[in-house]
Amino acid sequence: MFRGLIFVSFLYLGVGWVAGLQRWGTQFGQAPLLERFFWKTLDFAYPDAASRQLAMLKGEFIPENALPVGIEIWRNKLFVTIPRWRNGIPATLNYLSLDTNRGGSPKLTPYPNWAQNKAGACGSAMTTAYRIHADACDRLWVLDTGTIGIGNTTVQACPYTLNVFDLTTDKILRQYRLRPEDINMNTFIANIAVDLGKGGCNDAYAYLSDELGYGLIVYSWEQNKSWRVTHSYFMPDPLAGDYNIGGLNFQWGEEGIFGMSLSPVSGDGFRTLFFHPLSSRREFAVSTRILRDEQLSQNSYHEFQVLPERGPLGHCTSSVMDEKGLQFFNLIDQNAVGCWNSLLPYGPQNQAVVVRHDDALIFPADVKINNGLLWIISDRMPVFLISTLNYTDVNFRILTVPVKDAIAGTVCENSPWGYVSNSVWWEK
Repeated sequence: MFRGLIFVSFLYLGVGWVAGLQRWGTQFGQAPLLERFFWKTLDFAYPDAASRQLAMLKGEFIPENALPVGIEIWRNKLFVTIPRWRNGIPATLNYLSLDTNRGGSPKLTPYPNWAQNKAGACGSAMTTAYRIHADACDRLWVLDTGTIGIGNTTVQACPYTLNVFDLTTDKILRQYRLRPEDINMNTFIANIAVDLGKGGCNDAYAYLSDELGYGLIVYSWEQNKSWRVTHSYFMPDPLAGDYNIGGLNFQWGEEGIFGMSLSPVSGDGFRTLFFHPLSSRREFAVSTRILRDEQLSQNSYHEFQVLPERGPLGHCTSSVMDEKGLQFFNLIDQNAVGCWNSLLPYGPQNQAVVVRHDDALIFPADVKINNGLLWIISDRMPVFLISTLNYTDVNFRILTVPVKDAIAGTVCENSPWGYVSNSVWWEK
């Protein structure tokens, strides 16, 4: 089993692709991935060996049942989320110190503590968290779905609750329960995007994608209020529900709106929310000017834009865009991560695969950008859910690559276009 640098090489996919390559760059990157952390099974930083052993005897900790799905980076903390899909998950929100852990398979520490990770302790603890976001105001946004189990085993132990932590004090700043009108009987929310406007830390909105209920929930920090947006673009493509990942063929045909990313603030003072259903190969977009206005968001069908498809094998769960307008997105069918420079129109001819590895990147579940580094977590999720992981092998990895190196020489690095009159192509 490899350690340290994973060198990824790419081959052009035949002569037929050459004509599609842009003259200013290629559609394949050649940067090496650095494997920062790896685990066969996850472990937790119990106070002592006796506490850990007791938790295992009581079934409160079953190492083989823990699957990491989300990451976030803030200063010296790397956060890792673990949903309670099975029994024996002692904490759903965890972190490890980047100061004291420089590699290997470190134990995870519950955040902010053990007590606030107790399953089913509604109002005082978090039951299940998926993807999370740390904003520029040193706040960590965590949606607790309140669920235990997955699919037919799901139990709604607590209401959907948005938790916002002050990362400088590790104290909860606010808890907000979603209204009954925000959700429906099919609701499943795994992704969150946080929109900071020009008005400072109070000018913040969270967007929560309801994957199986086919809606978008908007939360205003200043108003401490939420509302639900519906649109047919949130629904899955019935032709895109078949998957082949990790040697498994399966169908996730019901998976709707999932991954989201936010553009830089545009000339009109708003961002653009890019989003896509999981069972789809197409991207969509809408201005946050629409989403931030509760009344406007209810009657603005034609304000939503349809963008081109990513092409074959284009299923994507997670995406992120930096303040320069560079988007990264996981390509779960390809064991890869792609990029798009938003100075160019959206489309496969203006996108590139920046990293690919058929072992290390089996299901790259989440991607983040922090201080010029692209962070990726891979977790072999389909194998965990549909088959059985081999716990003598490495199953979970957190990898990094410098953004500059990832896009070097690709279509994402340079653009022949630029901003014109302080507007970009998608605003026209």
